[in-house]
Order: sequence, then C-alpha cells, then structure tokens
Amino acid sequence: MSTITSEDLLQKHRKERKDLQAKIQSIKKTADKKKKKETAEKIAQLEADLKAQQQIELDQLKDLTIDNNTNKECSEKEVEEVPQQCEKISKAQRRRNKKTQHELENQRRIAEQEIENEAGPRNVESLAIKKILDSKGLQLHTIPSDGDCLYQAVNHQLEINGLSTPGVASLRRDTAKYMREHKNDMIPFMITEDGDIMSDIGFDDYCNRIETTKAWGGQLELTALSEILKCQIHILQATGPPTILGDQFTKSTPLVLTYHRHMYGLGEHYNSTKAAVVEEAQDDF
Repeated sequence: MSTITSEDLLQKHRKERKDLQAKIQSIKKTADKKKKKETAEKIAQLEADLKAQQQIELDQLKDLTIDNNTNKECSEKEVEEVPQQCEKISKAQRRRNKKTQHELENQRRIAEQEIENEAGPRNVESLAIKKILDSKGLQLHTIPSDGDCLYQAVNHQLEINGLSTPGVASLRRDTAKYMREHKNDMIPFMITEDGDIMSDIGFDDYCNRIETTKAWGGQLELTALSEILKCQIHILQATGPPTILGDQFTKSTPLVLTYHRHMYGLGEHYNSTKAAVVEEAQDDF
C-alpha cells in the first residue's frame, strides 16, 4: 500500500466536499417543494456522514510532525501505510475530535433552524407579499420598526410621488388633530382591551399618544391620513385583497404600503414600496 500524505488526504477531502455540493444542488433542483423538511434533513445527513467519514480518515493518518514518543506507539509499518488506528491518541487529537463533534452538532442545529425558517410564518408571508409586488412591478422599501413605521411609510410614498413631505412629527400632529375633530366618526370603532367602546377620556389619551409618542398606527390613522392628504392609500398584505382607503380620491396617485403581521416579534408592521428595478442584460464580449 502506497504512503498517503496529509496533502493527499486534504485534496481527496476537498474533492469529496465539492462532489457533495454538486449532489446537493441536484437534490434541491429535483426535490418536491412540498417536502422541504425531508429534503433538508436528507442534505443535513449527507453532510454529517461525509464529515464523520473524513474525520475517521484524518484520525487514521499519522501526523508526520507528531513527537517521537507518540510515534513509537505505532509500528513502522503503520506509519508508512496509513494506520487503521493507533493504540493511543494524543491529547491534541482528542481535542480536535471533540471540536469536530461540536462543529457537527452546530451544523445539525443550523440545518434544523433553516428548515424552520423556510416553513415559518414570517418567510411564508414575505414570499406571498413579494409575489404580489412582483405582479404590480413593485418592490419592498424597508421601513425601520420603531413605532413610526406607518408615518414613515406614508412620508416615503409622498416623496417618491413628488409630493410635499411634511415629515413624521407633522403627520402625527395632523392625524391627532383630524381624529379629535372627527371624534364622533372615530370613537365607535375604537375598542378597549375589555371589548368596550372607548371612553372620552380614553379617546383623548389615545390622540395625545399619537401626537407625542411613537405609538403604533393602524387603519383609523390611515383613514385620517387619507382624508388629510386627499389621496388613496392602498395596503397590500399576504392574504386577501388590498385595503383601499379614500377610494373617493380617484384622481390622486395612490400611496402603496405593505402590511406585515409576522415580520418582527414586536407585532404588526408597515413598509413602503417603490418601482422594481429592471436589470438590463449585459452583452458578453
């Protein structure tokens, strides 16, 4: 049997990893989309099996730089012909083995998390909204999740449509003012946590929070903004038709927002939209 050097083994392992990646790509292309979990588990197992096998081979290969005392534990024949196993493993090798097992376990956890993420509500919702935006020639414009998302999204829409942009603080003040002036129209739709219609005191407190804090806004605030700005506001979401506010403003350019239930752990969120960027094909020279 010819001698196998460390470099020989490393080259062999690199080729095996490259071949495995090609096999994985083939599996992904031909896999049933309804069986994502089974496919991911199969891929994770293939990767784990290769790692384990390569580690065994590394353990079997005697390190040429190992100290003389450890070399004596293996026969001269075993050193030349790649030993099946030394009677004793150095402390350094045991540490390497332990590190490899730890990395393998981490890879398994990562694979499991990727499966969960793909099938999770956030990813499912994001894909559904992207499909809707694609059909309209739009793409997402991300708005920070800081309580001002609704007002920032509206302000961004005003900007890209070439309209005056009052800013978040002004939009909040105008919204609170409109709601106070139309209290009788608004308050029947405002329900407390106990399921009761909001009191006058509760309504005043609600409007004050709109104006002076980063209180999250919803459909009532969007209704007010539509009336203030004299334009339609379209809300796209993963399921169901768009919500259209201010449909009487037919001559205006609609402001188009997206509504997300699962994007952030803190709860509901609004993003803005913009025209999708069309990538031009480049000629090869």
